[in-house]
Amino acid sequence: MTAPVVVLDDVTVRYAGAPAPTLRSASVVVEEGELALVVGRTGSGKSTLLGAVSGRVPHFTGGHLSGRVTVAGLDTRTHRPRDLAGTVGVVAQDPLAGFVTDTVEEELAYTLEQLAVDPPAMRRRVEEVLDVLGIAELRDAPLRDLSGGQQQRVAIGAVLTAGPRLLVLDEPTSALDPVGAEEVLATLSRLVHDLGLTVVVSEHRLERVVGAADVVLAVGDDGSVRQGAPREVLADFPLAPPVVELGRWAGWDPLPLTVREARRAAADLRQRLQAQVADAPEPDGTSTPEPDGTSTREPEAGAPREPYRTATREPHSVVTGPRLGCHSLEVRHGQVHAVRGVDLDLGAGEVLALMGRNGSGKSSLLWALHGTGHRSAGTVAVAGPDGTALDPAAASPRTRRRLVGLVPQSAPDLLYLDTVGAECRQADHESGTARGTTRGLLDRLAPGVADDVHPRDLSEGQQLALAVAVQLAAAPGVVLLDEPTRGLDHPGKEALVEVLRALAADGRSVAVATHDVEFAAEVADRVVVLAQGRVVADGQARDVLAGSPEFAPQVAKVLAPTRVLTVAEAVSTLATLSGQEVPR
Repeated sequence: MTAPVVVLDDVTVRYAGAPAPTLRSASVVVEEGELALVVGRTGSGKSTLLGAVSGRVPHFTGGHLSGRVTVAGLDTRTHRPRDLAGTVGVVAQDPLAGFVTDTVEEELAYTLEQLAVDPPAMRRRVEEVLDVLGIAELRDAPLRDLSGGQQQRVAIGAVLTAGPRLLVLDEPTSALDPVGAEEVLATLSRLVHDLGLTVVVSEHRLERVVGAADVVLAVGDDGSVRQGAPREVLADFPLAPPVVELGRWAGWDPLPLTVREARRAAADLRQRLQAQVADAPEPDGTSTPEPDGTSTREPEAGAPREPYRTATREPHSVVTGPRLGCHSLEVRHGQVHAVRGVDLDLGAGEVLALMGRNGSGKSSLLWALHGTGHRSAGTVAVAGPDGTALDPAAASPRTRRRLVGLVPQSAPDLLYLDTVGAECRQADHESGTARGTTRGLLDRLAPGVADDVHPRDLSEGQQLALAVAVQLAAAPGVVLLDEPTRGLDHPGKEALVEVLRALAADGRSVAVATHDVEFAAEVADRVVVLAQGRVVADGQARDVLAGSPEFAPQVAKVLAPTRVLTVAEAVSTLATLSGQEVPR
């Protein structure tokens, strides 16, 4: 029997000035050829655990590590990260930021050049990695022209050329669309099953990777680490993907980890849903037959129309008219035609999700709507305080901040002061809001962030939560968010959903560019899908998401053809249609 690849023996990590250890008495064993999934709340210590495994903690990060960490038999106390370069490969969250060359082939060869590998061996290894990852046709492609999924695979390849036994990845799919994420996870699965590589990966979107995991390392809020089989740990762990939550509620045994397993277990549940919907009485008002045989309730004027298939969530507020709109909007970046003739209106009280592949034009559209991004042609208008239409690009920064707020993908771009407390106080001052407003928003999104911490020392999810709080403090009439769930854990996303719903209920308008289909299912009234800069779908969230093989959330796939998007809707539908009280 081979020795474990990763062993942590009673490891505690404490950083200077921290009130408590980040990791506390952690003992972990990862065997060869296993895929270990690291889960936990934002700021719980997942990155520190990955850093300890890779040898970067404490050599690069500082702090004090007690206990013992061995990787492939090498003790990290006596072997620094450079000594582990041929044993451990580390892939960061943002692959583009880590690239040092211009093309795919050059990037794969760079690591071997640093290790002084002779040219014939270098050529052979590069070719092998190109074939293993299925990117041989991209060898001469500029790295900046690749999709997000392709860039992530190149980043994985850049460390694979050194022939490591262990691959460590920190949220490798957080910025990827569903297709790109599947490409990366398929690559990791192949490395584990075909090459016997050991993989330790941290991920907040558990629905993407938990089905492929052999073992789960759950980091608690107190820094403790619990290790076990995925079903064993997720049976009672507070963070779980929707299929697991659905399985818990339905009492399925064994607990499903994938859509396939859940769909097999859900046959009776689907029959109950379909039977109860078929037997449900028609609601008050007229109904209109649909082509597929269902009926549609005729809503009151201004209210959204929804097929009468399931109990539906109440609209956040009545959409009273466009608060933000664009007509024939065009955005070009050099030779790239990012946005092509988009017409879009965003109503007061509406939450709109912008979805599409990486590079489809979502970010360019948001920046153009905000008024600070490039606009090649077309018009943008936002409703001012007195109802008059204003072009946000022509407004002063102070006026624009109160009309339309934007949280960009790179949250640190909005953070420039030395402490979290200073950022919160400055946001209150600039927004003219009561002292403590920003701090209160931050505590809802990411509890436990200390005032005296430098924003650059926060995790990505905590930085994002702070940036969102800073922008929301001004209470603008329109809020635009670009990938706001990147780095946020499930409770953080739930808190963000509540905040955005409260904004909509107050008559404000929200547009969110996101790859997170589960988040979109929870928060969006309407979904717009972009492809190559054009609008290819625009409709109610239920219609667009449930009918899409790419963007359908897990529950919709499990319970199809009944169009239920979330676990809460499934529970509510069964209770409502059977005349029971909806569980709280």
